[in-house]
Amino acid sequence: MLNMRELVKSNEQILWEGRPHKKTTVLEGIFNPLLIFAIIWAAVDVAVIAGTLSGMGTGALAFLIPFMLIHMMPVWIYLVGVLTVFLKWKNTHFMITTHGLYISGGVFTFNYEMKPWTDIGHINIHQGVFDQMFGVGDVVFVCSHTHSHSSGHGSGNSMSIRNIPDFQEVFKIVNNLQTDVYSDTMYPNAMRPDTNPGYNTRYTGMDR
Repeated sequence: MLNMRELVKSNEQILWEGRPHKKTTVLEGIFNPLLIFAIIWAAVDVAVIAGTLSGMGTGALAFLIPFMLIHMMPVWIYLVGVLTVFLKWKNTHFMITTHGLYISGGVFTFNYEMKPWTDIGHINIHQGVFDQMFGVGDVVFVCSHTHSHSSGHGSGNSMSIRNIPDFQEVFKIVNNLQTDVYSDTMYPNAMRPDTNPGYNTRYTGMDR
């Protein structure tokens, strides 16, 4: 498995890195919206099987059992998600640098994504039920470019750092960094020198 630190450039500074809170991630993996659907689906299928077993011959059973196993696919999908939630937690890593946001994840395969700050429009904080229970939260990044795609930690054109204890600190870091990046990008200084004197920002990490 690739160390995400190896993807950071030599002139790039790591400002924060972390992983999701283990208990919150596991509980969210178990008690997700698919749980109720899987329970209802399994109960109906079991009732159908129990009601038809007594009156069926061996040949009919040979057809019914494989059919019902396939028909219960939503239940198997839910169970696989529960059984692999630990691997998903183990392989998830977040990193914030002066150049952008890095996220790794996956279960049997690994995905590494980096989104530069110029592609991120705004950020917000989200706390679900288990987040509030354990004092953690999500920092959601909305990408400003319409061609942006999901990283597996968000949907549509968003990315998120999920279930982290220091979500407020991360929000402040990114909020301050975005202000510096925006000022550094928009200020019409003389031919954009290596060090930008405009607006007295502390940000010097953008490539020229």
